[in-house]
Amino acid sequence: MRLDSYDTFASVDLLADRMVASLLAGVSGRRYERVLEPVGEQLEATATGTSQSSVSRRFITATAERLAEFRARPLDGERWLIVFVDGFDFAGHTMVGALGVTSDGRKVPLGVVEGSTENASVARGLITNLRDRGLDVSQGVLFVLDGGKALAKATREVFGDHAVIARCRLHKERNVLDHLPEAERPWVRRKLRAAWANPDADEAQAALEALARQLTKVNPDAAGSLREGLADTLTVTRLSVTGSLLKSVMSTNPMESMIEIVRDHARNVKHWQGGDMRLRWAAAGMLTATTQFRRVKGYRQLPLLAAALRTTVSADTSTEIAVSA
Repeated sequence: MRLDSYDTFASVDLLADRMVASLLAGVSGRRYERVLEPVGEQLEATATGTSQSSVSRRFITATAERLAEFRARPLDGERWLIVFVDGFDFAGHTMVGALGVTSDGRKVPLGVVEGSTENASVARGLITNLRDRGLDVSQGVLFVLDGGKALAKATREVFGDHAVIARCRLHKERNVLDHLPEAERPWVRRKLRAAWANPDADEAQAALEALARQLTKVNPDAAGSLREGLADTLTVTRLSVTGSLLKSVMSTNPMESMIEIVRDHARNVKHWQGGDMRLRWAAAGMLTATTQFRRVKGYRQLPLLAAALRTTVSADTSTEIAVSA
């Protein structure tokens, strides 16, 4: 006779959950045995599976399973309004992560790959994976992307006009200012932020284009950096996003917050062995971060954003039909 109670206590998944949580909290493999509940000297003397090598093997297996599940998890059961995609450094390697926001404001990690947002194959691979897992963009989704051109191109190619792309203003500001000497940066920063603060998108774009012409005389590379994706930095303005929600979607900062949690969980790892280990830790950290998430700031304004996205997508579709006719 098979006992459910025995199966529960012997469950590998149950034990693995406890172990993964402990190691992500900063407990080292060689000290894992110390955090277990005492069971008596006689039993502890004959216990197995708590050595550093055993813990390490079980952790690798458990996190590999979580990485595979994480990357294959279906996305078709939610109405996604926002997807943040950003590149980040993790243990000396570049990763690209995606964070989704549901219609009720919940933040959900969507995926992670190793590579740069400037790498076309990496960018397309991540975006294609989201589509293949059922990310529905038929009613419009706001993609808030970092400064990678390849990432913006891949998103448009995979999702077409149903992907409403907004470029991170903080990345754009940083990229422009990096081309300039310190003495020139303050006035350029003021003009950038003044333009982005203008609720009239046409006036804001005119101001940014005028700034680009000024920068041509100072540093042509800075001007070129500003012109690249300039209109996409005003997407949230055209969607009439304001207040707290604007602060949330004008940059990829929500991703940055998750990334800091991931790094904190891996702070005690001293010896990294290959990209697979980094991916496993990154995915495990992203999933654990969900326990610390709050709803996105400005979530009460999300119904207005949803309506604006539907209008934008409908307008683009109507334009396509008219051009085809």
